[in-house]
Amino acid sequence: MIRHKDLGDKTFVRSKALLLKIQNGEIAFGGNKNLKIYGRLDCRAGKRMKVENRVFFENETETIKAGYRPCAVCMRKEYLLWKNQQ
Repeated sequence: MIRHKDLGDKTFVRSKALLLKIQNGEIAFGGNKNLKIYGRLDCRAGKRMKVENRVFFENETETIKAGYRPCAVCMRKEYLLWKNQQ
């Protein structure tokens, strides 16, 4: 898990570091550390999240091991499966 704030102290630096990690395949999912929700990087709900709450994951297995649940907005099928298991 990578915290967004750990990628740099300025917005431009964080954005550039994030883009490089996505291009290198180091990041595939984003999440909210307070709500324990993860989703796709292009999720409209995730884009509104505060930077200090944003975390990133390399794969879905990592998100599940960290105790996160799928986003109901961008990962509807996965969310419904998760919800039915609760």
